[in-house]
Amino acid sequence: MADPYSILGVTKGADEKAIKSAYRKLAKELHPDKHPDNPKAAEKFSEVTRAYDLLSDAKKRAAFDRGEIDGEGNQRAPFGYGAGPGQGGGGANFDFGSGGIDLGDIFDGLFGGGGAQARPGPRPQPGPPPKGANIAYEHLVSFTDAATLAPQRITLQDGKTVEFKLPTGVVAGQQIRIPGKGQPGPGGNGDAMVTLKIGKHPHFVRDGDHIRIDLPISLKEAVSGGKVKVPTVDGAVMLTVPPRTNSGATLRIKGRGFAGKAGARGDQLVTLMIHLPTDAEALAKLAEILSDDIVRAKLNV
Repeated sequence: MADPYSILGVTKGADEKAIKSAYRKLAKELHPDKHPDNPKAAEKFSEVTRAYDLLSDAKKRAAFDRGEIDGEGNQRAPFGYGAGPGQGGGGANFDFGSGGIDLGDIFDGLFGGGGAQARPGPRPQPGPPPKGANIAYEHLVSFTDAATLAPQRITLQDGKTVEFKLPTGVVAGQQIRIPGKGQPGPGGNGDAMVTLKIGKHPHFVRDGDHIRIDLPISLKEAVSGGKVKVPTVDGAVMLTVPPRTNSGATLRIKGRGFAGKAGARGDQLVTLMIHLPTDAEALAKLAEILSDDIVRAKLNV
């Protein structure tokens, strides 16, 4: 081992406080817990510790200064002779027990606690290997499919087709995760992340969980009432129009809207719009039959 003074970076006249301070600084920088994958740092840490052990022991330091022992703490042979293994030349002469370095005192200052608490414990185990990257997709859902939660199919990058379900309360921009359909990785495949778009409908308009539609009816149906056919996302149904219904009146068909987050479906709201005949002669006859007041009331004008 080199000169212990040089290893700690202190002069030969340095006092005990300076030696301990130099060791604290180096030990903190080189501690194995900070460099788990660097064996050279661990060797340097051991070298610094041996140097401090020698210089912190008054007897060993004095013997080294007199040239009686070397930097490893081994007995120096008289001039012209070599030291054999039985004469102290086989290794460092250290005592880390009661007569050696007090590691508890040193690490108390380095790591903020008592010596026993500051000594390195088991190294943390590495986490599981990472999964592959997710793959993003966009999928257009028809208005009717979104309302009825019809099963969907999407073609992936690898050409395979998978089926997935729509969630209750589905809205545009919502993401669906399909596990294991992403990029491969050490910890398994990533996922497919599908962003949903909902198409428009030529007649229906979404209103929260409800669906609205404007339905044209004849003047006769508005005046006399009757059954009219109404389209819904689940197919056509018959709706009863009460007699003397004004244009703009709204009727409700329960359970024909979108499925809410709780699962229950909203309603379909049907706004009735009186549709007058386009034939001028028919309109003239209608005007003759009905008084002005009746026409104004029934036509809502």
